[in-house]
Amino acid sequence: MLLTLMRVLAIPFVVLAFFWPSPWAGPVAALLFLVAAITDWFDGWLARRWNQTSAFGAFLDPVADKLIVATSLVVLLSHDASVLLSILVAVIIGREITVSALREWMAEIGARASVAVSWVGKVKTTFQMTAIVLMLWGHPLGPIPIYDIGYGLLFVAAGLTLWSMAMYVRAAWPVLAEHSTQNA
Repeated sequence: MLLTLMRVLAIPFVVLAFFWPSPWAGPVAALLFLVAAITDWFDGWLARRWNQTSAFGAFLDPVADKLIVATSLVVLLSHDASVLLSILVAVIIGREITVSALREWMAEIGARASVAVSWVGKVKTTFQMTAIVLMLWGHPLGPIPIYDIGYGLLFVAAGLTLWSMAMYVRAAWPVLAEHSTQNA
């Protein structure tokens, strides 16, 4: 849980680093974000390996992830306020809100297992984190257009975002339909 708290505390440092008036601002923000992303994976691995899971940790871990991702996307959007990037950011943040609300509601009615994390969600997270790191970095590495590669990966992440959201809604639909007819 300490690593999760460190990810939350890293958020303002990612923002400050990105806006710092220095040619290294983007790379430093990207490295801070990358360390946070790696600690997310490492934190989960350690918790499972040492059987150190807690209800609070299970709550805080996805919150920390969503906070750092949403904040970083908004930071990137403030740097490149294009319509296309706005749509990608809205899709990704909107999915996170929708799936979180769906999971909360399903837990409330005792059916949380219906919307457990899927492999598509894990692949989406990998593409999303990689895209954000590259876009925060921003500077080309020689002839390699790092920002553009990250932007392309964000398209893939947004597509996977919609796919995973559809999977969650489809998995929850029978419970949602049954619950809505019982309350009608």
